[in-house]
Amino acid sequence: MALSDRKKRILRAIVETYIATAEPVGSKAVAQLAGLDVSTATIRNEMADLTEQGYLEQPHTSAGRIPSAVGYRLYVNELMDRQQLTIQETQRINDALNLKMEELDRVIDRAGKVLSQLSDYPVFTMAAAKERVTVKRFDLLMVEDNAFIAVVMTDNSIVKNKLIHIPDGLSDPQLQMLSAVLNSSFVGLSREEMEETLDKMETRTALGAFQLIALVVEFAMEVLAGQSERKFRTAGITHLLEHPEYRSLDRAKPLMAYLSEDSDEPRLPATLDTGKNMNILIGPENVNDALKDTSVVMASYDIGDNMRGVIGVVGPTRMDYAKVTARLSYFADSLTRMFGKELPPPEGSEEE
Repeated sequence: MALSDRKKRILRAIVETYIATAEPVGSKAVAQLAGLDVSTATIRNEMADLTEQGYLEQPHTSAGRIPSAVGYRLYVNELMDRQQLTIQETQRINDALNLKMEELDRVIDRAGKVLSQLSDYPVFTMAAAKERVTVKRFDLLMVEDNAFIAVVMTDNSIVKNKLIHIPDGLSDPQLQMLSAVLNSSFVGLSREEMEETLDKMETRTALGAFQLIALVVEFAMEVLAGQSERKFRTAGITHLLEHPEYRSLDRAKPLMAYLSEDSDEPRLPATLDTGKNMNILIGPENVNDALKDTSVVMASYDIGDNMRGVIGVVGPTRMDYAKVTARLSYFADSLTRMFGKELPPPEGSEEE
């Protein structure tokens, strides 16, 4: 049954007041906030109807009401205004993401930390593993006669380096020759193909040269192996303690442990199966018991090379959905544009 306009205005006033105060909302407060020219008795009756219909709940013996998961869902779907970010907020996001020549991992980490600071909620980020990752380039940098730095850049813009010590000295021309062999024989190959190529090379390469090649190639294969794993990170877990719902450690600890970076396999939604770029799961809509009293807001972004990532916010069902979705949407769009080498202008400004 569709709600009347008056009931929707009352529900919206209760949701937004409860988000701001974390206290049950009474009819007097609703009368002031909803802009309705009716008596508080009429509002109490409407609130009772909304409670009976499942949109509101009455905690304990309080005369006030709080939204239910169903009430939050209607608010998110129909009643919530779209927020605009300030120019300062968009500039802060752009500054965090516009990190030229940095690793994908570091960019995603920075995005999660900044979003957590802006939203005051824990944030998780996940990048889907690319099915086939190869080395795009090898660079070798001499440090001293018996040590050099091997730099491996993958085709998904990951850069890793390792200091390699060798028992015998190595001249600059020898290092350049080693670099040429690596870039001519091992670029564009998968981890398995690199291993096969190295095996074939062993029988037709001088022992000393092969040992050097093997040292660098084995490091490159370690890098590729790491890229085949799904990357899941969290930031700002302690922000939970700033919200009234989690000021009790007995209630906060299970959720904090569940979100912990130390857990073997955090079990938050990894993909958006709805076909939408933004998805909101409220309370019992989350399948895991640890999240039954929380909301999870997720947005997907395009990394390129047929790779997708997810960035999400976790918090109480009393989450400021308008604030969170505005920032999360801008972050996801910015990440997509950044991987396409273009950041959006701050909201409120015009593109030239």
